Amino acid sequence: MITGKKVLAVIPARGGSKRVPGKNIRGLAGKPLIAWTIEEARKSQYIDRLILSSEDEAIIKVAETYKCEVPFRRPSSLAQDDTPGIAPVLHAARKLPDYDLIVLLQPTSPLRMADDIDKAMETCVHAGYKTCISVSKVDKSPHWMYEIDDRNVLRPFFPLTGAARRQDAPVVYAANGAVYVACREKLLREKSFRSKGAVAYEMPAERAVDIDTELDFLLCEFLMKTMRGIC
Repeated sequence: MITGKKVLAVIPARGGSKRVPGKNIRGLAGKPLIAWTIEEARKSQYIDRLILSSEDEAIIKVAETYKCEVPFRRPSSLAQDDTPGIAPVLHAARKLPDYDLIVLLQPTSPLRMADDIDKAMETCVHAGYKTCISVSKVDKSPHWMYEIDDRNVLRPFFPLTGAARRQDAPVVYAANGAVYVACREKLLREKSFRSKGAVAYEMPAERAVDIDTELDFLLCEFLMKTMRGIC
């Protein structure tokens, strides 16, 4: 609970990953991927209830092993390749109505820490905002990116005006997928964490890796071994 608001944290994890089969329970630095998120969420000083949303029995068993509650099975209709990512969160928020804040914690952000989760909530609530999204600075500015047309000619994707040097480009940020926070009523009404007026919680890039490929797994393993001393 934070400033009198009850907090529900949802970890959505479906089976059937195509790019990296079994991704959510694949081993990473000695634990299933999803375990890293569960363990950090359990350290939060504000989360009142932590649940998993999944239709996959293997994922459910792993989550329960790491003491994450599974109060219901996600309907298979909400576990398809084309299911919007927000759909299982909205489903959980409707199934469990007695909470003021909904926190989305994707299992593909294993380097996110409990302090990130709590600071995102503090940023949202203490400043009087309704939504907060974790972001990280982007090292490659979109002002220096290009499209290639059908003649193989480069065209600026987002032209930089008034800055001739790369270091003069404005600092830009990207949502890193690690923490999303929203007031339940606003989330159910707008069906998105990315609503207008969302406030940012900035995370360092080394804690913001979002696992989507085999290379991401290797990068996370390296960062865990070098930064946290995990063998």
